[in-house]
Amino acid sequence: MSSSLSSSLLLRNARMGPRGPIRHVLIAGGLVTEVSAEPPPADESVDVQGATLLPGLWDAHVHAVQWAQARRRVDLSGARSAREAVSLMLPCSGLSVGYGFRDGLWPDTPGKAMLEAAAPGRPIVMISKDLHTAWLSPAALTLIGRGDHPTGVLREQECYTAVAELPPPPAAELDRWVAEATTAAAARGVVGLQDFELADNVTDWARRGREHRLDVRVTCTIPKGRLEEAIDRGLRTGEVVAGSGGLLEVGPLKIFVDGSLNTRTAYCETPYPGTSSHGLLETPPEDLRATMARAFAHGLHPAVHAIGDLAAGIALDAFDSVGCPGRIEHAQLLRPADFARFAKPGLVAGVQPAHAPDDRDVADLHWHGRTGRAFAYADLLAAGARLELGSDAPVSPLDPWDGIASAISRTDDDRAPWHPEQAIPLSAALPAASRGRAGVRPGDPADLMLTASDPADLGPAALRGIEIVGTLLGGRWTHRSPSLFTRCSM
Repeated sequence: MSSSLSSSLLLRNARMGPRGPIRHVLIAGGLVTEVSAEPPPADESVDVQGATLLPGLWDAHVHAVQWAQARRRVDLSGARSAREAVSLMLPCSGLSVGYGFRDGLWPDTPGKAMLEAAAPGRPIVMISKDLHTAWLSPAALTLIGRGDHPTGVLREQECYTAVAELPPPPAAELDRWVAEATTAAAARGVVGLQDFELADNVTDWARRGREHRLDVRVTCTIPKGRLEEAIDRGLRTGEVVAGSGGLLEVGPLKIFVDGSLNTRTAYCETPYPGTSSHGLLETPPEDLRATMARAFAHGLHPAVHAIGDLAAGIALDAFDSVGCPGRIEHAQLLRPADFARFAKPGLVAGVQPAHAPDDRDVADLHWHGRTGRAFAYADLLAAGARLELGSDAPVSPLDPWDGIASAISRTDDDRAPWHPEQAIPLSAALPAASRGRAGVRPGDPADLMLTASDPADLGPAALRGIEIVGTLLGGRWTHRSPSLFTRCSM
């Protein structure tokens, strides 16, 4: 009952998108070849009995290795204080890693002394939900040669470097975890992801593809620190990675302008309350322009991390100056005059809607009086911006339905929507989560998903839990619920 690229597959009685008609869809050679009112002949036929057929989903911003590891780490997301976070780590033994704390609202201050008092001599590492802070015990600091660090709380580049230096799981085991994560993503309708891991992603994913079955396509981004290496290798954004069977492509060059909201390092026009700090300017404007220009001259498009409003303005200025296509990642807080600038041809706003309800309390505190232009997706769309939705996994789960539901509802709990004027309709959210695909048509890649319910009939909570009965990648089943197996006929 399995399809292959050499045979044809017919999906019978599929609803063609939200509130769409029932049609029969023929797939062959990895493509949708026919959409018809009458069923054509095929090597294999599956009656999907009115399941809704949609383009498969893309998660446009993932940290794949960190997501694969986070699925196996201690969950710190519920910790309401530093001491409570420490208590969650105590049942562990050996080198213990926790993930997901948010210290922006904590009443107490994390530090290595608190960890040492609670668990003397134990190597403990705790990573914040936004990935911009790591909190290490003295023993863990010693493991990475930083035993003299004064606080054990490392932020921004110091955090990224420290986490990268931690003793990793065996490479083969970590690759298996990542491959398993792609299969879990496929079960949620995902057909592709863009990996922003600070690593040699082209090499790492090529190796995984040789050793494991990959159930998604991967766009392999390049960290700024590997720019010269990428130029020497002749890597160019958008090109297929040799030997990957079309599953891997070279992505953009990732450049940081600032930090994050929770860490109070997003670079903002207004200082953070009670301080004179505007955040962290990680890459000055002249350096940003020079790096983008060098990358573009060698066929690499930039993806610029900018969370604060000043950072976003600096990124937009650089795109105007260099004249290249690319991406601005996050764009969480924007100055009013900058919305229209996102309509620049070739520019993508990579946004993470699940962060809006996650960060509403921190934003109300640290961006007080400005949150009407925070996570402002409706205003971006109205200005003509192209949005692509991501999760920033593990910051949010690698499940685009969570982001879609947050984008249309502006809440993820029983509280009223936060700035509901910035909600976007399902008709905009689905294409933004599908790399711009708004329907299924002949000639399209057969990267598709089938939902048991019509998404247009569901509220936000039901959307988050929507049942995916099937996912196809180039016509190959990557996920198929047991109920779909019973619908086969030849």
